[in-house]
Amino acid sequence: MTRLIDDYDALVSDLDGVVVAGASALAHAVDSVNSLPVPVVFVTNNASRTPSEVGAMLRGHGIRTSDDRVLTSSFAAARELAEVVPPGSPVLAIGGPGVAVCLREAGLEPRSPQDEGEVVAVVQGYGSGVTAADLGAAAVAIRAGARWIATNEDLTLPTEQGPVPGNGSLVAAVRAAVDTDPLVVGKPHPPMYALAADLVGAGVSRTLAVGDRLETDIAGAEAAGMHTALVLTGVHGVVDAAGASPPCRPTYVLDDLRALTQEYPHGARDGDWSCRGRARARCDRTLTVEGRGMDAVRAALDTLWAAVDAGRITREDARTLMANR
Repeated sequence: MTRLIDDYDALVSDLDGVVVAGASALAHAVDSVNSLPVPVVFVTNNASRTPSEVGAMLRGHGIRTSDDRVLTSSFAAARELAEVVPPGSPVLAIGGPGVAVCLREAGLEPRSPQDEGEVVAVVQGYGSGVTAADLGAAAVAIRAGARWIATNEDLTLPTEQGPVPGNGSLVAAVRAAVDTDPLVVGKPHPPMYALAADLVGAGVSRTLAVGDRLETDIAGAEAAGMHTALVLTGVHGVVDAAGASPPCRPTYVLDDLRALTQEYPHGARDGDWSCRGRARARCDRTLTVEGRGMDAVRAALDTLWAAVDAGRITREDARTLMANR
């Protein structure tokens, strides 16, 4: 039996909704990750925590990993900037502690908004303590010619009390006061995924990315040239996948991370039918599915995506048909 992961040399994994949910590890996630025969890089758009903090959290759940296998958007931003400015360059760090720590580890000199003197760049990431004065200092530096790098553009941040403004909202506030756009390195932009593959010496085409969000995890990895797996333990489910635009469609759909070490049936056509394993599906203006389990879901997605691409149904039709199957 050929397992899904056997076709790849490395795995890039999102965190929340894939490995953890809040303060708890998701069911089967720890054992599944620890059983993989390839290196795993954990990626997160959360710029406020350092890689060592994320690594400690993962090890606390029982995942065998090291800090150098954790890629935060702050780390990616610092690495991206270090490629184009001289070592030791002063950089205004806006956000949580993770931003300044990653800049320092990349050989740059982080400056706070209270420090005097010019800076060559501004790196803006999320921080719960970011103030209007901090954003003002960023705008002043950018108008003076500093490069502007944003760790990510997530408009909201999930909390136990519901969504609150995320880094994308803070970036928008600065954007309203300047006449340029930032370079964004976090998901869904490709640089973070290319860097993740580079961390373990794997080719992008031989790296599988797994995530739970179509518009960030899947779209970003697809744009970088990776195959992708949507895991149904987080934000997006099969109805969302059915209505996804082509850049956001995953290569694989998994019920949980155990599927990485299981056989994944290839897609095939039999007349009007899309086939996966022992399941098949077809779509005209209705959706007909024969079979059960995840193979039936995969066959249904295949035929719905084909119908959308052929112009027979709309993406909203696909969502409705999947929801009512």
